[in-house]
Amino acid sequence: VWGWSRGDLTTGDLVFVNPYLTQLFRPLDMLGFVYRTIRQGLIDMAAMFRLVDADVEVEDVPGAPALHIERPGIVFENVHFGYEPDRSILHGLDFEIAAGETVALVGPSGAGKSTIARLLFRFYDPQGGRILIDGQDISQVTQKSLREAIGIVPQDSVLFNDTIGYNIAYGRDGASREQVINASRDAAILPFIEKLPDGLETEVGERGLKLSGGEKQRVAIARTLVKDPPILLLDEATSALDSRTEQAILATLRRVSQHRTTLAIAHRLSTIADADRILVLDQGRLAESGTHAELLGARGLYAEMWARQQAEGGD
Repeated sequence: VWGWSRGDLTTGDLVFVNPYLTQLFRPLDMLGFVYRTIRQGLIDMAAMFRLVDADVEVEDVPGAPALHIERPGIVFENVHFGYEPDRSILHGLDFEIAAGETVALVGPSGAGKSTIARLLFRFYDPQGGRILIDGQDISQVTQKSLREAIGIVPQDSVLFNDTIGYNIAYGRDGASREQVINASRDAAILPFIEKLPDGLETEVGERGLKLSGGEKQRVAIARTLVKDPPILLLDEATSALDSRTEQAILATLRRVSQHRTTLAIAHRLSTIADADRILVLDQGRLAESGTHAELLGARGLYAEMWARQQAEGGD
């Protein structure tokens, strides 16, 4: 531009230099982008191969049969477990859940409630003792059949950036539209879906951001109902909801847990007060067991936790 302003260069010279520089630097810029992409791809590939080569901690025993359930009772027999050898979580835990019974697990943080759920799914094997479902040691059956028999409604429902119908049908491979609709009806979300212009084809957004907390939880319940498992695990399924939505979801959960063996892990004791039996854990041991009224009458750890939560609610 300085040369052109002095008259040393013509307008044509200026136009010539501009495309020349553009054609020189654009390929160089693209080359740098391609180099960075390839380098990152190689790093990711190396990490993937390390993951594939990692040893599997929990494996099926050779020739393991599938879990066959007629009466879905659960038994923990003298279970010892720790994530690290020098850090024990469960110390000889013993309890039994009869088929069709609703049992709640409560206790202070770190008592081992979530660990019990992970052991039930066999994400880990206990260092001692056994876990039985319908009299069968879960370490001796296939993991696939075990996990097909258990449905979970988690605290934070993971929804995919797809349709409501897809997220519900995810609970069972090959679920039909009729099964999805029936599950939606049983989870009390069908009226909401029918009001949407696109119905089951409505996009829920990343992690379900287009749905409210209660709607996401009902989608998770419907997903579990599509799976139709004999054993239901409720992992603090209402702790992230407001009181009004929580009561509506609890009514739905009570209805869907009928005729199923249900294990409910809870922090808010008011949500499990009507359970058939309540197990109170303390530092990996079973401290108390009984109904809500029995435990309040015992004036132990459960009664103390109940009084504290009632006082916090009153404040």
